[in-house]
Amino acid sequence: MANKLWMVGRIAMIALGSLLAFCSGAWATLALWYRLPGGKVTRTLGSAAWVALVLALTALALDRHSWLPLGAYAAAYAMLLLWWATIAPSGQRDWRDDVARLSTGTVHGDRVRLDNVRNFDWRSDTDYDIRWENRSYDLAGLVSADAVVSHWGSRAIAHAMISFGFADGRHLVFSVEVRKSREQEYSSIGGFFKQFETILIAADENDIIRVRTNVRGEDDYLYPLRLDPPTLRTLFLSYVHAANRLALKPAFYNTFTSNCTTLVYRMARQIDAGLPWDVRLLLTGYLPEYLYRVGVVDRSVSVDVLRRRGHISDHARAIRPGQDFSQVIRLGLDGASEAMR
Repeated sequence: MANKLWMVGRIAMIALGSLLAFCSGAWATLALWYRLPGGKVTRTLGSAAWVALVLALTALALDRHSWLPLGAYAAAYAMLLLWWATIAPSGQRDWRDDVARLSTGTVHGDRVRLDNVRNFDWRSDTDYDIRWENRSYDLAGLVSADAVVSHWGSRAIAHAMISFGFADGRHLVFSVEVRKSREQEYSSIGGFFKQFETILIAADENDIIRVRTNVRGEDDYLYPLRLDPPTLRTLFLSYVHAANRLALKPAFYNTFTSNCTTLVYRMARQIDAGLPWDVRLLLTGYLPEYLYRVGVVDRSVSVDVLRRRGHISDHARAIRPGQDFSQVIRLGLDGASEAMR
């Protein structure tokens, strides 16, 4: 019996070691592929060399029934992690035009001055008028906040933004996005491996929502949030302070841990520490269900009704010259007047 238990334990240890070696080896291979300095050839050779090392040490451990190869692997992996820890965001790249500037803000009582508010006029993803503006807002006139969810494919995958409304009719959107350089294309896998930096954009709705609905053909939904004035103010200022921190200390974008929704969650936790974590904060397309669960949207109707009522893409695409974009996309929301058509 003792021999059998020993054999079972040995097999379990081998299986566990093999699993750890496979998972860590796969992660390291991708890390080398995405972040090893040099061109595609260098990255391919580096990744291939790591795979060869893992296979050779695993085969040696199995052939000689020895733990020494695994020790060698652990040492090599520790060296790779040390290299990984040295990779820091720089904030200094040849950025694309739409993420070239960082929004920052200064607060004096109820007055907030925001520098580098984006207000591009988009005709296509490559044809646009560049406008960065400095704006002032009165927090005493902050009256609303809306969650904007933009889908481009799967229902589970979407981009989330928060739009703040003021008594003077203006709306300002904060959006956590990937900050891409001119040669980069977005990769959700690359987002796990320090390929991109993060930017918090402050933008006009006619820019950051309209480019999604009217230029990129995304499907957008707007959900009015039920927040009291002190909470509105705190949330708005949380975005301003987060933008200032990013301007001082660049950060990497991470597909899971530092994306458009998780940052909102962390800021909201500063307001309500009991706010629950939920997988729908990662599957952003289901964010409305999460908002419904925590009670910050209208719960007198179902989520399906909220989604149907909050669909703004058709309104956005039907807008005519001279119309106010923010007013038009809110047709049908909370009794918005049909007379604005």
